[in-house]
Amino acid sequence: MLSPRDLIDRYDGIARGRMLQDFGVTRLALAQAVHAGEIDRLRPGVFATASASGFVRTAAAHGGALTCAGALRQHGVWVLHDDERPHVWMGVGGRVHHEHCTCLTHYRPGKMQLGVAPVELALLHAFDCYGAEFFFCAFESAWNKRLIGADARAEIRAALPASARWLVDFAHRYSESGLESLVRLRLHVLGISVRAQVEIPGVGRVDFVIEDRVILEADGAEHHSNPASRHRDLTRDAVASALGYERLRFDYAMIVHSWETVVASVLAALARARG
Repeated sequence: MLSPRDLIDRYDGIARGRMLQDFGVTRLALAQAVHAGEIDRLRPGVFATASASGFVRTAAAHGGALTCAGALRQHGVWVLHDDERPHVWMGVGGRVHHEHCTCLTHYRPGKMQLGVAPVELALLHAFDCYGAEFFFCAFESAWNKRLIGADARAEIRAALPASARWLVDFAHRYSESGLESLVRLRLHVLGISVRAQVEIPGVGRVDFVIEDRVILEADGAEHHSNPASRHRDLTRDAVASALGYERLRFDYAMIVHSWETVVASVLAALARARG
């Protein structure tokens, strides 16, 4: 039989005692595991192992499951920003156990289980909390990572307000980073159509091409400006220029915090290309 720690690890590191008892784990075994430091008692009847992150533990102590950005991070989904405090999904009528804390409590439909909210529910909760841009970037990331299938995407679309369902229709699974998703969405809202992940002979694959003349690259925090990558970028820029393209490159800070500068640069490049 699995030990209490091994069994709890199979449930995101969080489990109720009564569920463990269904697998033959006695109260005495749980008490002994707590005494030995193998598991922690978060509150009466709820136990955790070291595999559960801090926010997951906090949510369980509060009485619910971690949701919104914290849950999406746990699932490996790209998020535009992190939650400053735990967002806790309580289901519809859950009871708060963890009072006088910084948790943000959500009472939303669904059968809540302690741990981490499912991806599709965390996406919907995040839309309510943070709006269209956050949702769209996370949705495309989850799709790219194959965390949401066709049925889940359809259910998410149906659960969104009618005015927001176009976000799901506009999404695709090819964005390799949330930053690319954000750029595509923002340009679309401005009426600028782009082709994403385009292969150009001699240049390679680029993030976006606008009107077959402007290349736009979105460099995330993981982009490294070491000498080798710098040389490679300069070489690609030179080849693109020889083919008649103008290449624009923006980093995370510019796209997220200085979008007006990005837009001005794109519009100027398009004006030159059209002229």
